[in-house]
Amino acid sequence: MSVANGLYSISTAEQTRQCQSLVVASGGLSLPNLGATAFGFQLAEQFGIPVLPLRAALVPLTWQPSDKTVFEAISGVSLPVTAEANSTVFPEDMLFTHRGLSGPAILQISNYWQPGDEVIVNMSPDLDLAEFLLAQQQVHPEQEVKTVLSKRLPKRLVEKLLELQLFSNQPLKALNPKSIRQIADSLHGYVFKPNGTEGYRTAEVTIGGVNTDYLSSKTMEAKNQSGLYFIGEVVDVTGWLGGYNFQWAWASGWVAGQLSSDKKVCPLAKKFARYEDF
Repeated sequence: MSVANGLYSISTAEQTRQCQSLVVASGGLSLPNLGATAFGFQLAEQFGIPVLPLRAALVPLTWQPSDKTVFEAISGVSLPVTAEANSTVFPEDMLFTHRGLSGPAILQISNYWQPGDEVIVNMSPDLDLAEFLLAQQQVHPEQEVKTVLSKRLPKRLVEKLLELQLFSNQPLKALNPKSIRQIADSLHGYVFKPNGTEGYRTAEVTIGGVNTDYLSSKTMEAKNQSGLYFIGEVVDVTGWLGGYNFQWAWASGWVAGQLSSDKKVCPLAKKFARYEDF
């Protein structure tokens, strides 16, 4: 790709195109099997526009080897939780998989998780388990802890936590209030320390990208290169689950299109982009 006399020239194996306005909608690195490449980032750097560090986001987290040995047996178990990392909390469902943790709560928190960080999971965000166990102790004193917890949490998960000796399986009548609180606290603040993420292969988005400080917030045009626009995921803008990233791609494409529509435009998207193609 080159520019001369105010015209951009783009050559592919099939053809060469020239245009006054070049709109780069080539996406991030996520889901490479759909054709994602680093082309847009390389193009930005070619014109002196910084690209901020890239990493996979909205992505499942993977087990440490020791945790994989334990938890892969309950692959498929899911439950509503809150997941917390770096003081950010998401209340959504969590799913145990053969490779690690997934589900909306984990995908969301992956945007804030960094290698080496812990993820704190509240397995009963809507019910204080200490109060629940104390109430059950009054009406079912002979029932075992495992039986009672299985009324609120998936049975396979409770059995696995018992195997890990998170609590001992004894009749409720044998527990004092302090022991009950310790059981509850361990489930309200269970700590996982992921080994990493599943990477761009399954990540829904890419964090990082073309530095927004070098783009016009009104038109998405590069401040240092007239006629060059960057939109969608190639830009360092990342949203939550729920359509925010689609909306960003469409909205940024729309504003770029308004200014460039009266010029000869070459939207560099068909060959390289995913949903940013407008």
